[in-house]
Amino acid sequence: MEYFKKFEELTSIELYEIIKLRIDIFVVEQNCPYPELDRKDYKAIHHFIKDNDEIVAYLRILPKGISYDEMSIGRFIVKKNHRGRGLAKKILKNAINYIEKKLNETEIRLSGQKYLEKFYNSFEFDTVSDVYLEDDIPHVEMLYNKRGR
Repeated sequence: MEYFKKFEELTSIELYEIIKLRIDIFVVEQNCPYPELDRKDYKAIHHFIKDNDEIVAYLRILPKGISYDEMSIGRFIVKKNHRGRGLAKKILKNAINYIEKKLNETEIRLSGQKYLEKFYNSFEFDTVSDVYLEDDIPHVEMLYNKRGR
């Protein structure tokens, strides 16, 4: 099942599982000690996929002005034992569709890990920055602009 929820619509269990998944991947798996909770979650739309009541893929959609001038996508993850099943493509495609159709927005910016650049390019994101380090991991800033296509 797929969900789009505002912060206040999340159940306490969903919130706990989202935070745990993000910490498991971004802090533990990637060995990046940083404050995972940044208060942006309050304004985000939390998009996730559940498999048997387990959150297996997640990303958050942030309104304009929170991280960038444009809408943005961040904290994009797929649980380790669910990778390679097409969930990353599914959740990103549906997030883009939600932003375009429900929020009537045509631009989306994200900061993505460099090794995922071609993946984001396949969804019409263009690289708009040089490579930079974020938590010692190479990243690039990318922009999706449906209006410009």
